[in-house]
Parts: sequence; C-alpha cells; structure tokens
Amino acid sequence: MERLAYDNLKIIWEYMHMNMELCNVDCIIGFGNYNDDIALRAAELYKKGYSSKILFTGGLGRNTNDLWTRSEAERFADIAVGEGVPREDIIIENQSTNTAENIIFTQEKLASLNMNVTKILGVHQPFMERRIFAALKVYWPDIDAIITSPQLTINEYITNSVKQGLDEKTVIDVIVGDFQRIDVYAKRGYQIPQYIPEEVNEAFKVMVELGYTSQLI
Repeated sequence: MERLAYDNLKIIWEYMHMNMELCNVDCIIGFGNYNDDIALRAAELYKKGYSSKILFTGGLGRNTNDLWTRSEAERFADIAVGEGVPREDIIIENQSTNTAENIIFTQEKLASLNMNVTKILGVHQPFMERRIFAALKVYWPDIDAIITSPQLTINEYITNSVKQGLDEKTVIDVIVGDFQRIDVYAKRGYQIPQYIPEEVNEAFKVMVELGYTSQLI
C-alpha cells in the first residue's frame, strides 16, 4: 500500500475505533464476518472472565457468501472451542445476513433461551466498532453495549485478512465502504447519526480518488 493510502486509511481506522473501557457483562456477542480474529478476541474475553456466555451471530453475508458454505457463527464457535471455551457456553445464531439481522436475531435467540441480558460486550472488526454501536442504538436501544475488537494494527489486520482469503485491495475497500455507511446508514435510519470530523471526511475522499471504491454503496 502506498504511503498516501496508508496515511488516509489510518485516519479512518482511528475514527472507527471507540476505545471503550471493558467490564463484566451478561453475554459476549461475537459479530460474524470473514475475520477469524473476532472469534479469538471473544474467546480471550471469555477466558478473562468478562462473561460466562458467548453468542456468535452470523449466517453468510456480503463478504462471506462467496468464501464459505458454513455459517460465520458456526466457524467462530469452532475457533472458540479450539481456544478452550466450553461448547456448552456458546450460543449460535446462524441465520442473519447483515448487521440489522445480527442484532435482531440475537435478541430473539436470547429471549428464546429466557436469558435476561441487559449488558453485552460486542466484538466486531476494528473498523466496525463505531458502526455496530450506532446500529445497536437503533435496533436494540435498551441494551447497555460495550464495544471492542481484535487488538490489531492496520497492517496486522490486512495481513490476517489476506491469509483468510481476501486480497489486500478488497480488505481496504471494505474499510472505506464501512466508513461511508456511517453517514449513509444514519440518513436511512439504520444507525444513529454520529459526528464525523472534517479530517476524516477528507481522508475518505482521498481513498475514493485512489480507487478504493468496490465496496461503496
């Protein structure tokens, strides 16, 4: 990645992080996608005692439908078990195909199990922290949500994603596209509006001019 792209991507990356303080919760929610690091982070938090339950949510979505035939949630559950999480402490929601469904179907799954969940620790990709927080405020407004992600640098994230089947250009395109959705989805009512500094908007424009556009709406 050329220096201009890296510098502007870093501005977007840092804005999308929320850097929330972790605490004990009723359930850890691992949001499904192509990034196995989410399952590893969820398992790490479980083993540190932040919750006694993990729910993985995700069927096959925008970035995994062409990669796998097995649901994101089931893949993540197997990874967590491999990290030492007892399978009986893992709940699977494997029908959702987008962020709104992740949240809605998770609520329905927990309700069907008669679990009284008022506080969650949501685990998503590093650049999805802000988006999932904003979506939760629309689709699950009563939940007390703490958001975290795998503790990775941009380069570590890209390297890991390439190892899991995506090319570098697509990985960057996804980050740029998800930033665009902060504004677009708020206007459509899918997320609460959030302040975007002008520096971040300018970084987005540079990335678009450089051709990172395949995941734009």
